Amino acid sequence: MKSWLPLQQIVYHLLRVFLKTERLTESADNSGSGTLSNYHIKTLMLWACELKPTSWWTDNFSFTAICADLLHILSLWLNQGYCPHYFITGCNLFDHCERANQILAAERLSEINKGELIKWYICSYLPKCYQRCPFPVVRQFDYVSASEKLQRAVSAVVEWRRSNVLLDNWQALYTATYNLSSSIFWHSVTARSYVVYMKELTNLDPNLRNYLISFTCLHVAQNISSHGLYDRPTELLSILCYDLGCEKDLMNSKTTLDLVEFLQKSAIDRLTALRQLEARDFGSVATIVTTDFEAMYAFKRDDYQHCLQLSTQNVRTLLYARRMTSVPLDPEFLQLLDDDIVSLTALTLIVNPLCRRFHPRYSSISQLTLSLYLMTQCQLKLRRPVTSLAQTLDCIEVAQRRQPLDYTLDQLTLKLAERKILIHISER
Repeated sequence: MKSWLPLQQIVYHLLRVFLKTERLTESADNSGSGTLSNYHIKTLMLWACELKPTSWWTDNFSFTAICADLLHILSLWLNQGYCPHYFITGCNLFDHCERANQILAAERLSEINKGELIKWYICSYLPKCYQRCPFPVVRQFDYVSASEKLQRAVSAVVEWRRSNVLLDNWQALYTATYNLSSSIFWHSVTARSYVVYMKELTNLDPNLRNYLISFTCLHVAQNISSHGLYDRPTELLSILCYDLGCEKDLMNSKTTLDLVEFLQKSAIDRLTALRQLEARDFGSVATIVTTDFEAMYAFKRDDYQHCLQLSTQNVRTLLYARRMTSVPLDPEFLQLLDDDIVSLTALTLIVNPLCRRFHPRYSSISQLTLSLYLMTQCQLKLRRPVTSLAQTLDCIEVAQRRQPLDYTLDQLTLKLAERKILIHISER
């Protein structure tokens, strides 16, 4: 199927959507019909791609004509009561279907022609494609009686989609990492669940696979710091060390403190690499700095000078950015910050224990908010002059105005940084 022409892939997609829309395939809201399934459509396409010459697909190019011809072949199979399995010779995929349902479906498919498919495409399929478009694009579909008007309207959808595909992909990546973190936060991670996650994410996106390794490193490091190295995490730790490419006997040759630091450093290195890929792939639709996790790790290790340097540069880059990414504040990441941030996130859970489950705004902060907080803390610890703190205070005020009010954790973190500076200035 990966060798199919783009045209063949689109025809397969349209056939699936059409038969589902016409309630000829079994679905969640149409259970029990069972006459046709997606596997029947896939089988139809596999045979057509093998038996039909390339010219059949490419000459007299028309999606609807090709779809109509294939539906008539499927109608013939239904009438005969025989759908030849593509891989198993002599196997009939219609063996367990009711004959009466087969005949009814065959009659319905035999009546479908190119004109009916065009009507379905315009009236049923296209509205689902353009319903998310801006109003000026949607309005073009009000009067599409002429083919030229339809062509212009569809072209407007395509152009809008092309201009937004990067942004959608970036948001999808962010949502996926949030859901992955949330799942581990609520259900923890075991050796077995980690292997299942790895198998699925390897097929889906290598970036998500690396994010899982990083997050699990922090998860194990947090558990070891809190509870020590017991027998329960040993299997998970062994698998994790193998994925990190380190020696399998690492946990036996290192102290607990060394092991925690190794896991944290390994996580930060991979997360920084992921940030660099994110900035490379989506830097045209968002402002993404790549050293936020590195700054957190420097803060954790009391390297305030390095942390201040990184955070200051990040604030300069992000202060007036139109879009930026966020930093998760799950317990796994909180181990890299101080007790004040831990207490602040705990307050949200005291008010509403379920709030972190439903929206990232309650379990993450923007890169700008994190950078301003780290910048404030480092300036205070390094006893920087009041003039420097006053400049940071100005940046915090800008961030507070630009940050939506319903992003609770961002607003609280900025307020905390502001309060720390004001108290320090008043004491000086």
